Amino acid sequence: MFKVFIVEDDITIANIISDNLSKWGYETKIAKEFSDVFSEYVEFKPDLVLLDIVLPLYDGYYWCGKIRQESKVPIIFISSKDSNMDILMAINMGGDDYVKKPFSMEILMAKISALIRRTYSYTDTKNNLMEHRGAIFNIDESTLMYNEDKIELTKNEHRILYMLMKNKNSIVSRDKIMRNLWEHESFVDDNTLTVNINRLRKKLDNNGLNNFITTKKGQGYMIE
Repeated sequence: MFKVFIVEDDITIANIISDNLSKWGYETKIAKEFSDVFSEYVEFKPDLVLLDIVLPLYDGYYWCGKIRQESKVPIIFISSKDSNMDILMAINMGGDDYVKKPFSMEILMAKISALIRRTYSYTDTKNNLMEHRGAIFNIDESTLMYNEDKIELTKNEHRILYMLMKNKNSIVSRDKIMRNLWEHESFVDDNTLTVNINRLRKKLDNNGLNNFITTKKGQGYMIE
């Protein structure tokens, strides 16, 4: 089932689109927090985004730019703005298509279906992001984005952070982390794990992410 994220502040239009997509077998989510659309996007992990231009606080161009920093997910702009400049701006910002309001639901459904088919027919690539405290972990690129700064991660730092983010709000034991590293490459002893954790923490601290990883004495580590 493909997932579509609907960023539209007119709730009537948003619900009509959502209802029609549901009938065609899509899973949908309508944006609620227009002050932080990107966090909702990361949490939902959609396969396609429908994005209005005129929105509260920040416009659709802004959110398109934020998404494009981390993902190539298909984006269709839907807007009553119909000048050539608006359309060019949307495409230049990273939009894949543009639908003018008022629009035919049949045409919108056809465009969504065609774009998803073109994007996912020959690849299993999906949006692969995780978010915590405003930090965006890009699993595919092995980077952490925070306050517009990109933190490059080593292989072990990537694996450690992935385990902790995946098990957010739960303690991950040192043994479990070491077993995960052991499965992928050479043996990692207890002291080496401590060194890797400390290096990762230093990177996070240097970029303003203080106390991102918590030590649970005698138990392991945790992100909460």
